[in-house]
Amino acid sequence: MALLALHDVRAPAKLNAFLHVVGRRDDGYHLLESAMLLIDWCDVLHLERRGDGRLARRDLGPPLPEDDLCLRAARALQAASGSSFGADISIDKQVPWGAGLGGGSSDAASVLLALNRLWKLDWPRDRLARIGLALGADVPFFLGRGAAFAQGVGERLTPIAIAPQWFAVLKPEAGLDTRAVFGSPLLGRTTEAARIEGFTGENGCAPWAFGRNDLQQAAEAACPEVAEARAFLAARHGHARMTGSGSAVFAWAGSGEEPAVAFHGVPHAGWAGRMCRSLARHPLADW
Repeated sequence: MALLALHDVRAPAKLNAFLHVVGRRDDGYHLLESAMLLIDWCDVLHLERRGDGRLARRDLGPPLPEDDLCLRAARALQAASGSSFGADISIDKQVPWGAGLGGGSSDAASVLLALNRLWKLDWPRDRLARIGLALGADVPFFLGRGAAFAQGVGERLTPIAIAPQWFAVLKPEAGLDTRAVFGSPLLGRTTEAARIEGFTGENGCAPWAFGRNDLQQAAEAACPEVAEARAFLAARHGHARMTGSGSAVFAWAGSGEEPAVAFHGVPHAGWAGRMCRSLARHPLADW
């Protein structure tokens, strides 16, 4: 029987355990190094195959931008593959926007993986990743199967094995524009390159205790709520740092079956937060 629909397709968020800016290319793109972890804060997508080639999106939660990454991903795959199929894509949006959690990129990656099955393309992931990179630097990571050490603009990925951990994640009401943060004069671009062996393996340090987020100073200058959120978590967990280009921050909360400290809630109305556990594998790892 032909596969006509895929329901409850998960699109997990991510944390940048650290994020270093190590240089800049001639075309203006920044060169990065980061350890990226998947967490169990997920959007949920439902996709139904169409025979008329039309692509449509329905928002089950907060309204999304009209031309979001999901539709752009679907159009790009349709154009690259020449498929005559279309799709109805419904999105239950749970991961906050403008947070540095990669929600839009993750949605796009899950759409590519789902349509690859629904449209009977059977493309390998590296072929999907080439489409994903044109959509955004984080999309190839979400087409992988788990945590990774990212280099380049984010497209050079080396899988790393990290046991599940707990993280308290807090997102202020305000969001941040990635381009504005990268364009800030406060952003340094000369952090020394890391060695992947330094935070993996039996004698490696935990990546969330390694280095820093080089975008944090610029983000906090643009949005003081980032600093407030970081101080709120640090007071309860002893440490906190920003993920991605913000505005969300996180703090390590243990590695046992339960978090070492319960989530303390959010300090202001309009903020979002929860206790999250990192994922050893992407929910769609077997696709």
